[in-house]
Amino acid sequence: MPEKKETPKRPFDKCIPEDTRQHLKAARVEMRESVKSLFPLEFIAHRQAARREMLMAARSMIDFALARIEE
Repeated sequence: MPEKKETPKRPFDKCIPEDTRQHLKAARVEMRESVKSLFPLEFIAHRQAARREMLMAARSMIDFALARIEE
């Protein structure tokens, strides 16, 4: 039986140096913080609630589709 080739967890581990990945992670965190400072807290809370509602709507559509498949 042939041995399984081990694949890296992240596809770019070998291509992108670790210090570059760390820099990109830090930049992402800073970018998120700067965007948060642009909007009032109420907007951010409303956006989070709207995102949750969209995900719940997608879940109900998937549940409906699964129920139709099972029939």
